[in-house]
Amino acid sequence: MRNRNNSSSFVMLLIMALIVGGALYVYFSSTFERNKPVITLQNNNGYWNLKSPLQLKIKDDSGVKAYKVIMKSNSGTTTLVNEQLLIPKKNLTLSIKPPREAYTMKDKEITITVQAEDVSKWNFLKGNSSIVAYKFIIDRKRPQVNIIDNSYKISRGGSALVIFQAQDANLKNLYIESNDKKHFKAEPFYKKGYYIALLAWPVQNSGFRATIIATDKAGNITRAYVPLYLKDRQYRLSKIKLSDRFLKGKIANLAEDFEETQGVTKPLEQFKIINEKVREKDNALIHKYTSVVPQEMISSFKIHKMYPLKDAEVVARFGDHRKYYYHGKYISQAYHLGLDLASHAMAPIKTQNGGKVVFADFNGIYGNNPIISHGLGLYTIYGHCSSLDVAVGDEVAPNSVIAKSGKTGYAMGDHLHFGVLVQGIEVRPQEWMDKKWIKLNISDIIKRAKKIINGQ
Repeated sequence: MRNRNNSSSFVMLLIMALIVGGALYVYFSSTFERNKPVITLQNNNGYWNLKSPLQLKIKDDSGVKAYKVIMKSNSGTTTLVNEQLLIPKKNLTLSIKPPREAYTMKDKEITITVQAEDVSKWNFLKGNSSIVAYKFIIDRKRPQVNIIDNSYKISRGGSALVIFQAQDANLKNLYIESNDKKHFKAEPFYKKGYYIALLAWPVQNSGFRATIIATDKAGNITRAYVPLYLKDRQYRLSKIKLSDRFLKGKIANLAEDFEETQGVTKPLEQFKIINEKVREKDNALIHKYTSVVPQEMISSFKIHKMYPLKDAEVVARFGDHRKYYYHGKYISQAYHLGLDLASHAMAPIKTQNGGKVVFADFNGIYGNNPIISHGLGLYTIYGHCSSLDVAVGDEVAPNSVIAKSGKTGYAMGDHLHFGVLVQGIEVRPQEWMDKKWIKLNISDIIKRAKKIINGQ
């Protein structure tokens, strides 16, 4: 009797062990995984132009065995995709094309429903499934772009102005793209829907083209070419011989101050590092501060001709392409992207235009280097100053003394490195020192554009 009871207990324990083991197997086995497929619609902002395919991703730990995409509108329900996979996949990337009748659809809103099933044996062998619905506003109309007025021409290394209209109920991005993929920002101008922007042709580039690009939330794009006559201005190429006196004097002294030249003892290596790496870092700082464009609406942009150093002589011109040689061997190169002016030692530097000081500190090869914003992405910089009379955040009035000339940084003698930048690009200071050029390319454009906008 006792043996029979023992046998029964053993059988019961065995059954219980099998049940527990089976439950644990079902619970932990990947065959019975319980996670539903994850459905993701890429770049979804609730708008669709019924032109660009929708990009879907479906992920599942056990593998997706089937999926369906359905479009529902007032016109009815359309199945866009319905696929059973012979070989389940854990990651699916799908490009869902619009329906054939998209061009005739008049619906303003639609719903896209995505269903997915996996190969798991969970849920009584039925597996896991997911259903996600996305609502879209249909927008097939491209933004409207009309150029109101612009400068007649632009010179290599120079600037130009464009004023245009851009309208779209769902406008997302608006900028002017050059042929080298530089994006110029536009600032709201005068009345709603109108914009103004300064453009710049980098002196290092052989060509220039500017295109206004407007995109909306649905992905519709409009491109409008800015009709500018191009003047390919020539700049000087200078071959400069490096002397031992220069290398062991000025360069050796500079090398003591820069982190990049610490531990470097060879004069030519010091020069190359300062002329290339240090210059690149210092220019990057200038470009960072001068790339900011205000976004509040403006109605005018008054600018006076610039001449920051009274009775000064030009000692180095903008755009000079300098190549350096030592004993006939090429060492390095650089572009001189400012105008060097010399008067007398520690001469007062004045800005003829008001603005805000965005930087006023030591900047490597430029020495003491204030940077002033004049609005519309136009900036002036002043290098090698012996002293600064302004600080960051100061609002500078026209004809104010902001600093004194000097020879701080990479300067052989007391002078001012005067630079003008448009949205982070160095441009010819001579244009902004010319009253006639400013009138033809800035003042007259703004005046005519206002008359056109007012319908006169």
